[in-house]
Amino acid sequence: CLRVVLFLLLLICVRVVNHHCHGVATTASSTYYTGGPQPQWQSGTGAGPSTSTSGPPGAAWPLPPDMNSGVYSSPRDQPTSPPAPHETLGLGRGTFTYEELAAATGGFSQANLLGQGGFGYVHKGVLPSGRAVAVKQLKSGSGQGEREFQAEVDIIGRVHHRHLVSLVGHCIAGASRMLVYEFVPNKTLEFHLHGEGLPAMAWPTRLRIALGAAKGLAYLHEDCHPRIIHRDIKSANILLDNNFEAMVADFGLAKLTYDGITHVSTRVMGTFGYLAPEYASSGKLTEKSDVYSYGVMLVELLTGRRPIDATAHLVLEDGLVEWARPALSRALADGDYGAVADPRLQGSYDPVEMARVVASAAACVRHSAKKRPKMSQIVRALEGDMSLEDLNDGVRPGQSRLFGEEAGSYSSDMNRTKEVAVASPEYSGRFGRPSPVSSDRPNSEETSPVERQPPHL
Repeated sequence: CLRVVLFLLLLICVRVVNHHCHGVATTASSTYYTGGPQPQWQSGTGAGPSTSTSGPPGAAWPLPPDMNSGVYSSPRDQPTSPPAPHETLGLGRGTFTYEELAAATGGFSQANLLGQGGFGYVHKGVLPSGRAVAVKQLKSGSGQGEREFQAEVDIIGRVHHRHLVSLVGHCIAGASRMLVYEFVPNKTLEFHLHGEGLPAMAWPTRLRIALGAAKGLAYLHEDCHPRIIHRDIKSANILLDNNFEAMVADFGLAKLTYDGITHVSTRVMGTFGYLAPEYASSGKLTEKSDVYSYGVMLVELLTGRRPIDATAHLVLEDGLVEWARPALSRALADGDYGAVADPRLQGSYDPVEMARVVASAAACVRHSAKKRPKMSQIVRALEGDMSLEDLNDGVRPGQSRLFGEEAGSYSSDMNRTKEVAVASPEYSGRFGRPSPVSSDRPNSEETSPVERQPPHL
């Protein structure tokens, strides 16, 4: 009799746990996360309708949804331990049904469409609790979409940080794959830098964004075990909250790397203009590949210019970095930053802070991966806790011959990569130009081209 009673109690507990695991996640712990799916997906779990019921047809979205960041307070210094080999990741987050997400987004209505691109749609939604979310629906039948879904599920469940986008949950319904993120209301760094008719971002705001993104990357590279390489750092993947705090998003291309492994050999993917030369030419991926991409983004933030001209033919266009290398070196040597600072700033910046940003950008975009700093060093440099000489291996900023010595090697690598990119049948998705920005529909990828601007200031 006692065994029967215990069995019944155990059965009731299991049912209660299952009910909470498959419901809408609204617990405080579920708000900590870095932008992507999380638990290892269990096919069919929580599925809504059959495959005959599907969301909107069409393309997909290579850029992340906007999400809200006000809930983040996780300190950078607290590393997250990896899960056990067979442990489901991110148990604190929810598995949604198709019907729940359809109701939250108004039936995936056009009015709630935030954007679309190469791999899916992103809609704004509101959960029954009143919580705003962004629902990213991956294109059905896309092999790359499946890989990105799996990558985000595997990787984002391992981490949480105030400068990484938070995942709320996911949905698997037949062939449909959806990721549910916290809604970040203030769009992307790309939008605020390049959107038409917008006021120039103030210097303190730019510095805050640069520092926040650097902290998020430093956490991925140095505090996570195994370490995480993002592989697609760019201004469009830096989301901003209402206080212009930066949050790194879109982990669909991310890779895990373990201690003792010097690099990961992988297919080259990313966004042209941000790719590190050694990765673009050989497929050898390291944390320093992310450092380079961050450096490109820092030059973009500093100058207000895109990495490449979105209207130019890829092979014929020199990148912003090729121009910026000697320009940054001259600015540091002369102490005159007028040639590299965004003219819209009209000279309104702190010269000491400007020197830190210029030196950090110059160090990050070095051609040699070994000579680039770690992201934790960039954080310290931007905060003023590290001398610029230490950042440059004891060389006074602007006095190094590094740029001139590497220029020929850089040009050769990048020209070869451009030719490969254009010849590749896959050159149409993630491996492409930065998207233009429109003031008419700021969250959409399908926008009118921006006015052509050369990379030279």
